[in-house]
Amino acid sequence: MTARKILFIVLDGVSDRPCPELSGTTPLKAAYTPVLDKLAAEGVCGIMDTIAPGVRPGSDTAHLALLGYDPNKYYTGRGPLECEGSGIHMAPGMIGLRCNYATISSEGLVIDRRAGRIQDTAGLSKAIQDGVDLSKFGVGFTFRSGAGHRAALALKGPDLGHSVSSNDPKREGVAPLNVKSLKQAAENERTAAVCNEFVRQSREILFDLPINKDRVKNGLNPANVVLMRGAGEMGDFEPFPKKYGLSGSVISAASLITGIGNAVGLSPVHVEGITGSQNSNLSGKVAAAIQELKARDFVLVNIKGADESGHDGLAEQKRAFIEKMDAALEPLLGIRDAIIILCADHSTPCTIKDHSADPVPVIIRGDGVRMDDVVSFNEYSCATGGLGRITGAGLLPIALDLINKAHKFGA
Repeated sequence: MTARKILFIVLDGVSDRPCPELSGTTPLKAAYTPVLDKLAAEGVCGIMDTIAPGVRPGSDTAHLALLGYDPNKYYTGRGPLECEGSGIHMAPGMIGLRCNYATISSEGLVIDRRAGRIQDTAGLSKAIQDGVDLSKFGVGFTFRSGAGHRAALALKGPDLGHSVSSNDPKREGVAPLNVKSLKQAAENERTAAVCNEFVRQSREILFDLPINKDRVKNGLNPANVVLMRGAGEMGDFEPFPKKYGLSGSVISAASLITGIGNAVGLSPVHVEGITGSQNSNLSGKVAAAIQELKARDFVLVNIKGADESGHDGLAEQKRAFIEKMDAALEPLLGIRDAIIILCADHSTPCTIKDHSADPVPVIIRGDGVRMDDVVSFNEYSCATGGLGRITGAGLLPIALDLINKAHKFGA
């Protein structure tokens, strides 16, 4: 029997480097993962450079590559994709920026770039949407909350450019930066001025909000400034169903991944209680994916908690989340009519608290797969697998061939 469907599960940032806290091994290698190990034993494994050897992928460029959309062609910045995932329809030519709610002191210095990882920011975003006025620029905007401390800003109007800098200093103890033009052009200067005015007005609004005053009373960091980065111009993506002849869905708490799905024509699936963090409803996400496979040919699932631990430098927490995730993946063992892909989109080593270019482990499991001798899923074992070392652009074509959707090259 030839499988006809693909379940593509991205274990965001799950791979790592040796961690001193874990006796010099990785959280994935140190974790107890009987489900992932069984899937590895039933499939073919390898390691993967999502973009290319030595290139540190962003989650955005990584997912575009994994879906077969060359980031060198399609990617201008993360902002438009965050906007799409936050529920803002981005027409080609609109400018999008990804944003964080952050905390600044009375002296104007950033003291928490994530505002205590604040969760419910809908009230804050509504106040900004209602209160900021950019009419003097002739520019319209939409500002929406994303998951946790994240948000997105979309700008629409004439003579706007996307080559502008961030106001995020990327460290604490210093003031937010001014947004500046990165390429000398009137449209970029105009966009920089619009962004700086947005930050100025939104900051005044946030300082006076009861939500933030209550957070201060309760010993929590207020979300009193918006940091923005990743400006980009919305492009025009070939629809996934046209590109591959497959209907598809995306399941993710991360607005970025949902946005990429929206941009390429994957239908978003809502799952109650998914957060993109340690407390996410993982079992609900897996159940939704299995249910969605009944109606769709392709389902993309992103599971993000391990990436968060990597960025925070918490190796033991990352190991614990991997074990929690492994237990939630147990229903995958019963799937026999689909090709299952499991991989990371990038490594997020706890030792550097950021993405790295280290290759990531990958499994392809399902009917027609030539199984190898790998019996555990980690960075070391998978490196010995039958797939060898591949690139992200090669992963989906392998799965398409297994479901008999590949096209012959030549006669």
